[in-house]
Amino acid sequence: MTQVRIAPSILAADFSRLGEEVSAVARAGADFIHVDVMDGHFVPNLTIGPVVVAGIRKATDLPFDVHLMISPADPFVQAFVEAGADVVTVHPEAGPHVHRTLQAIRAAGAKPGLALNPGTPAEIVEPLMEDVDLILAMTVNPGFGGQAFIESQLKKIEALRRMIDASGRSIMLEVDGGVNAQTAKRIVDAGADVLVAGSAVFKGDPSAYAENIAAIRRAAE
Repeated sequence: MTQVRIAPSILAADFSRLGEEVSAVARAGADFIHVDVMDGHFVPNLTIGPVVVAGIRKATDLPFDVHLMISPADPFVQAFVEAGADVVTVHPEAGPHVHRTLQAIRAAGAKPGLALNPGTPAEIVEPLMEDVDLILAMTVNPGFGGQAFIESQLKKIEALRRMIDASGRSIMLEVDGGVNAQTAKRIVDAGADVLVAGSAVFKGDPSAYAENIAAIRRAAE
């Protein structure tokens, strides 16, 4: 069985001490750091830009998994890669030519990812399988943390797993939204191998983060 990787979402962290929070979850056993970038246009919230990513990049050597919930995404790809993004994930709805965007991410030196909202069909990935290193299935509507898991998305995760396996490529299947110790097993059983968790990781003070991550990992595996 592929080892499940945990990617704490800093959207749920204490923004007044963001660098310390990133260091804390890195020490607590995180595999990736998930960075949610929102523009108040593509999604109804506004978060951070490349300057903040560059600042927290100093806090850990863990891979940065940067999810761009912005439109257009293309003008910002280079800046986020230069700030320290290892994976840059975009939505197919965020620009007119998603294939070109994925190519631009790879050309900039990062791994390209494609994010699917709950209402976006799995089939949209099919012609792009050769161009992605990560597929992100959103199990809440993007824009805010702390939302409840949308159960109907399990079928989409299963469909995406079949598509990845059929492709023969090593593509990460990531799930974001309502991930916790109660939902992790069903998500992994459906085929995911990277779990993004915000509220479930950053609850309590930093001394609790290791057990929060371990609880999700135990439930998943």
